[in-house]
Amino acid sequence: MTDLRYLQLLSRSYPTAISAAAEITNLRAICRLPKGTEYFFSDLHGEYDAFSYLLSNASGIIRDKVEALFARSISEKEREELAMLIYDSESVLARLRSELNDKEYDKWCQIAIYRLVQVCKVVSSKYTRSKVRKKIPKDFSYVIDELLHADTEENKEAYYEEIIRSIISTGNSEAFIKQFCALIQECAVDRLHIIGDIFDRGPHADKIMEELRRFHDVDIQWGNHDIAWMGAYAGNQACVASVLRRAVSYNNFDQLEEGYGFNLRPLSMFAAQVYGDDPCERFIPHVLDKNIYDPVDVPLASKMHKAMAVIEMKLENQLLLRHPEYGMADRVIFPKVNFREGTVELDGVTYEMLDKFFPTVDPDDPLALSPEEQELIDQLTASFCNSALLGQHVRFLLSRGGMYKIVNGNLLYHGCIPMTEEGSFDKVTLDRRVLTGKAYLDAINDKVRLAFYGTSGTAEHKDAVDYFWYLWAGPKSPLFGKSKIATFERWFIADKATHVEVYNPYYTLVRQRKTCEMILQEFGLSGANSHIVNGHVPVKEKEGESPIRGEGLLFVIDGGISKAYQRQTGFGGYTLIFNSHHLALAQHKPFAQIMDDPRANGPEVRIVELMPKRVLVADTDVGQELQEQILALEDLLLAYREGLLKERRQ
Repeated sequence: MTDLRYLQLLSRSYPTAISAAAEITNLRAICRLPKGTEYFFSDLHGEYDAFSYLLSNASGIIRDKVEALFARSISEKEREELAMLIYDSESVLARLRSELNDKEYDKWCQIAIYRLVQVCKVVSSKYTRSKVRKKIPKDFSYVIDELLHADTEENKEAYYEEIIRSIISTGNSEAFIKQFCALIQECAVDRLHIIGDIFDRGPHADKIMEELRRFHDVDIQWGNHDIAWMGAYAGNQACVASVLRRAVSYNNFDQLEEGYGFNLRPLSMFAAQVYGDDPCERFIPHVLDKNIYDPVDVPLASKMHKAMAVIEMKLENQLLLRHPEYGMADRVIFPKVNFREGTVELDGVTYEMLDKFFPTVDPDDPLALSPEEQELIDQLTASFCNSALLGQHVRFLLSRGGMYKIVNGNLLYHGCIPMTEEGSFDKVTLDRRVLTGKAYLDAINDKVRLAFYGTSGTAEHKDAVDYFWYLWAGPKSPLFGKSKIATFERWFIADKATHVEVYNPYYTLVRQRKTCEMILQEFGLSGANSHIVNGHVPVKEKEGESPIRGEGLLFVIDGGISKAYQRQTGFGGYTLIFNSHHLALAQHKPFAQIMDDPRANGPEVRIVELMPKRVLVADTDVGQELQEQILALEDLLLAYREGLLKERRQ
């Protein structure tokens, strides 16, 4: 029997035998429901509009529900309009308000509400009424609950119709429809998994993070871009320079200034003064998105980009000299540059530099920051460390995130498990311990948290803060997994052979089933329906690559939601969908193409694995937790009946 003191605590929630028995009945019934639908996204890279759209339409699944319900009863145009209403109620209602007169608009809203009720009944059918009630927006909670559960028999039909008429007559139709659509979206996706790289390149990682914070059930596996931002917030100045340089290089000024509240005026003034006559041709930013609040002209942005690049190179090299244990002495490049002659020597070969103007570099001490650079990076670091919104986002990444997650038999992680060419887990020394596989990722989890929760000023804390940069770009970092990050070579050396970044053997080995089985076993998974879900490396489908590896054991879902990758991938990203019947991959068109014609550019959904039987809540991690609760409640019930505990009746 469960420890009697625990049962005494449990009895506070269930003070009588009847209340314990009722909860046992409730939990057993929940275990017989079908599992909710899980959605897996990866490598969002700041593409808020695309992510928000794909999440709101559940990767096309809501459209499928509309088709199934109304294919024989309403026209294709009406079905399309209903689906778009659920995805983007604000735009659809605004358009119809301008096109229809008041009477026509009210009639349209009345019909739309009837149809939304039918859609919501279908997408919420996997949940208990209690769970659905918790999702219902508060303003209309009673009304929505009644509409979903009032039947259409004669004794309720007039009641049902009067509710909808009253919503219209009181002028609340738009607010009601918007909240109903939000409820449908919530019910369509039960759990959301983000397989890393929310930040960088795209215009609004800040908005994605806010969307994730609002979502009812989400977990995040850190990516190398996420960890760099976390390092910047922790005060790692190499990370500050790195993430700020990338943000400038992708024209993300609205996110920096309007989103996170960073003051970039010191950087713009410094760059204009120091690089005023320099065209900075190697540093012209990618302008994939326009800024609304903080537009910066391209020439100035190019100067800001170069200013941060030089500071970044100096700080990274300083950090590597502090940490010879990283084994990255070959990446201390700035001292190898002959700034007087404009050349650099790498691996015994001398290359002419493509850019030779470095007014802030002392050739005799190239890694030293100038006084002005030091003042600037101190100011920028203060902006990062004191950003209230970034602080909230980093705390969310810590509370909901980690290096990996095991959920419902699947193993989720962003990058790789470092491996040798022979196919074994690579040995990595971290804090004087030799680690491999799962133990290595667990140790990284601890070290990241030490950077935020350890005692500031201690050697261990400083070391943990520095380690963020290794996780960003270290050759044996599970989040990076390449021989080097060749940023310096791409900027300054014409020979493209120097630009090559060699991937860890992992990326080749996981094409084999035996490697995937070995990884799953390392994390305690060996079930027939266990899989690895991976991100980080875009799938170049136009070159014949498949997202499915290891004979169906591994899915790579970085398909290019980011506009920056779509030339390589040829499309707009993947979503992995795991419902009670199957696993499916949804392949999306680029977002701009979807917006041109949503109907013609819907996702291509293919079932990649059928479940041998319908998966119930009892078969999930939640089901195991419920079963443990049931066992404890059964012990409590027995304790009441045998007189070990007294019931507390009012």
